[in-house]
Amino acid sequence: MTFRHIKMESLIQGWSKLPTATWIAAFFLLYFLLYQYSKTKVDRKEPPVIASHVPFVGHLVGMALRGGKYMKNIGLQNKHLPIFTLPVPMSRLYIVTDPSLAAAVQRASKALSFTPIIPEVTERVLGLDRPTMEITRKNLDPNPGEERGFLADIQDMVYAHFGPGSSLTAISLGAARELRTEVLAFAASQSACTTAKQPIDMLSWVRHLVAVSTAKYFYGPQNPISLDPKLEECFWDFDHGLGKLLMNVLPSVTAGRAYKGREQLVEALELYLVNGLHTTGSQIVQERVEIALRHGWTLRATARSELSFLFAGIVNATTSTFWILLQIFADPQLLSEIREEIIKVLNRNDDPDQDTHHPMHKLNITDLKVHCPVLVAVYRECLRLGSDNYSTRMVKEDFLLADRYFLKKGAVVQIAGGVIHADQSIWGEAVETFNHHRFLNNSKQRTRQSQIHPAAFRAFGGGKTLCPGRHFAMNEILGLVALIVLMFDIEAPDGGRIKVPRKNDGVLPVHILEPNSDVKVVISNRQDKYAEACSNLDFEL
Repeated sequence: MTFRHIKMESLIQGWSKLPTATWIAAFFLLYFLLYQYSKTKVDRKEPPVIASHVPFVGHLVGMALRGGKYMKNIGLQNKHLPIFTLPVPMSRLYIVTDPSLAAAVQRASKALSFTPIIPEVTERVLGLDRPTMEITRKNLDPNPGEERGFLADIQDMVYAHFGPGSSLTAISLGAARELRTEVLAFAASQSACTTAKQPIDMLSWVRHLVAVSTAKYFYGPQNPISLDPKLEECFWDFDHGLGKLLMNVLPSVTAGRAYKGREQLVEALELYLVNGLHTTGSQIVQERVEIALRHGWTLRATARSELSFLFAGIVNATTSTFWILLQIFADPQLLSEIREEIIKVLNRNDDPDQDTHHPMHKLNITDLKVHCPVLVAVYRECLRLGSDNYSTRMVKEDFLLADRYFLKKGAVVQIAGGVIHADQSIWGEAVETFNHHRFLNNSKQRTRQSQIHPAAFRAFGGGKTLCPGRHFAMNEILGLVALIVLMFDIEAPDGGRIKVPRKNDGVLPVHILEPNSDVKVVISNRQDKYAEACSNLDFEL
């Protein structure tokens, strides 16, 4: 044994003989030093630091265990801070809770950008391989005149299709008509049923309507979900495991159902592409596939990309529609008001050549937005309550936000939508309770609304990352809600008022939050002239 080994052995034996009290004291000293160090600012102008009780890793653990609720509670407990710093391993999180400061973040799109984050998120969620990621990272955020990469081309194309204009009109009407077909099919099945109506889960019902119709409109009649209805369940397994997929720790094990669902969908989408069935789909899907292949993506990778587009088209529309319908049918007075609004904009086609016994009716979606203020107020209030999302940016260079707050290069900025949406100073009392009057233009509400900063409503993000599909989503959702309100009665199984559960905010808020419990309802066809009119109805915009 060498002298060095003898010395080390003696040192270990010496440590083992130290009193327990000494070890405890040493532990608390180390904890104190780490805690104090985690509270240290990297610059005197850095936003106030809120250290975790478990230095550096505590905030990440809290988010993993408690989801969006963890960050939201920190923000509400520190409402006096418009921005604060959360220390995390090797980096910083800057959390913005003030609308005016959120607007400043949105204006600084060169220094604070979402684009560098996209590849990391898509790689984890979609399971993209290394060659595809190399393509994806090329020319992410080009200046005018510079070579454009895959993401830049995709974003330009999506914004062109979903921005106001003829393309948005065509997409909105096409999607609304597919939804009408699904709703009419459900109504026909109800009429054919001779037994007593059985309670169904309301969210599952809306999921099916939106998923099937969206897949059919965007991907054509031979889309994977139409060919294999079991993939619908795979889709929702994928959705419900997104948080675990994002963590990317042995996803096939820790996010087993989501991983399996994703891979089954990708396999079906790849076969769809191999067979050239995307040519029977919408123009936007055909262009997405063409761009991916032009940039060198394989068909397998392109199938993964199309899963992300299918996800974007289905998930938020589904959950938003669910909450809107739930709040409307849970309140008989509100239901009566909204039904009356919709009836007033339902127009009979006066074509003299049509069947006078079964005339065509028209429902203009623009009329719903302009002449149905209560319906629109419910839409906006449900989005406010359900959106705890975070608008995320990477700090590309050391930056002084609003000439006041130092943000370190490589850190992440998050605009906390859940905190802003729960701020009583912005939205008034009982901010966690549904109250559509917040968005109605009566004299009292108009005064409050005129004082609300435009960046306070976070449902669609803001700035350069403002959701390109927000106009389409509103058109699609209002059209579907109007149809259901006219055609059906929805009641609690016991005949009483439908109970509205709380949202499940214990998950990562990657989209509009779902309820924390099932809502069972009984749905029956209405028997009046307006419900009958919907059987021969077309949408306009």
